Amino acid sequence: MPSPVAALVSFRLGGSDGVSVEAAKWAWALGRLGWQVTTVAGAGPVDRLVPGLAIDAAEPPERAEVVDALDRADLVVVENLCSLPLNPPAAAVVADVLRGRPAVLHHHDLPWQRARFASFPPPPHDARWAHVTINELSRAELAAHGLAATVIRNSFDTDAPLGERQRTRQALGVADGERLVLQPTRAIARKNVAGAIALAAGMGATYWLLGPAEDGYEHDLEALLAGAEGRVLHGPGPGGAGSAMADAYAACDVVALPSTWEGFGNPSVESAVHRRPLAIGPYPVARELAAAGFRWFAHDDPAALARWLESPDDGLIEHNLAVARRHFSLERLPAQLDAVVRRVVGGR
Repeated sequence: MPSPVAALVSFRLGGSDGVSVEAAKWAWALGRLGWQVTTVAGAGPVDRLVPGLAIDAAEPPERAEVVDALDRADLVVVENLCSLPLNPPAAAVVADVLRGRPAVLHHHDLPWQRARFASFPPPPHDARWAHVTINELSRAELAAHGLAATVIRNSFDTDAPLGERQRTRQALGVADGERLVLQPTRAIARKNVAGAIALAAGMGATYWLLGPAEDGYEHDLEALLAGAEGRVLHGPGPGGAGSAMADAYAACDVVALPSTWEGFGNPSVESAVHRRPLAIGPYPVARELAAAGFRWFAHDDPAALARWLESPDDGLIEHNLAVARRHFSLERLPAQLDAVVRRVVGGR
């Protein structure tokens, strides 16, 4: 008997953005559960490209095109496309096609969590669909709109190999003894690049921003980097695609996540997995994640981090790694996802 087919559909997949990263983990988990997985998106290296699904698409896709792309799927997982209204006409087509079909709407963001989308309605719903959020805050907010959801937090390979510190630092031109603060994110307003630059300056450290500017933030970023007090690095590291992120974490001394808003904020856990202290902003979901037991530094207290680096406490590093393994291990994801999928597809 052939394996059932699960289709993952989104604006874009296969990239380094948070939605793509977590969708790939769900694809792995579904594979472990016996599903054949196919990917459908408006952009990215996917199995089926439907340009009208892209964030910047001039026209939404034809209904027949979406029907054809999802026709073989026994289950459809919608990754944020029906959650955040970045392309509402495309979301409407997808929702219409999925009426009466088994689907999981995986919500990484919700409209009212972004000021510019505050007037948009809640995500669509159908009796055959399940809603999954990545945090408790979003679950409660959906409940206030009459939509029941399950929380499945982002998950991580907590035994991932560590990167190459010395080689990466040499390739970057970072000297021995030079402190390096890494912000492993894109540059958009809510990532608070200015806060990370100030943290690095307060520590006398070099600042490294890994990701590009998006959402029209290019001019603002250029001005911030030009005005930075200390040395600035911007762009991906020298490693290959499979090792670049691990090498970046290995090369740095401190991870900065000073965001004002994140649906999750993967560096909060990745920093623990890669054995680095984290300086974090007080965004709402960070407080929720901290309840798991993480020990973090405030992003606006460079003196505390500087003192820690003078006399590092391996106990803090080991504690945070243990918290990550206990609460956020990728190995837990198949069972969590199976419980939802079985409800949707009737015990398949």
